[in-house]
Amino acid sequence: MSLNEPPQTLQPGSSEDETELQEVEMLESQVKQMAHKILHYRKTLPDQLKTTFSSILAAQRPLLPLPESGSEPGPSGDPIPGAHIEPGKGAILAEEDQNSAEKICLLKQKISSNISAMPIVLKRMNECISMIDKLDSYNEIVHPAFKRKRTS
Repeated sequence: MSLNEPPQTLQPGSSEDETELQEVEMLESQVKQMAHKILHYRKTLPDQLKTTFSSILAAQRPLLPLPESGSEPGPSGDPIPGAHIEPGKGAILAEEDQNSAEKICLLKQKISSNISAMPIVLKRMNECISMIDKLDSYNEIVHPAFKRKRTS
């Protein structure tokens, strides 16, 4: 192509024009598909997150023993229909309930004994801290393991 020749223009029915139009149409359809996907995710993602978090929290909760009557009472105190124990599993569940009840009792006793001992432990800790502070005030050589780091 020389400088004296006029630039070539595309003819309205040329194959290059048609391929460009096809590419544009294909890109537009892809954009529409992406928009639909984004809209779908915006609608469904919060529910999916909610169910995922609730299932994670439910998995971390301890299992509570079932009532011995075979059905759980609902919020009003009435048994929930359909919530019953199968006949063969009753003895196994009763034994597991017995074991878990014993473990819960033991845990409660340990917690209450720890709570009741807490004031004595705190008093002893305060006494030890005051004795260490007294030793710190002396200008004697104290092993570095027993020195307290000063915070400013």
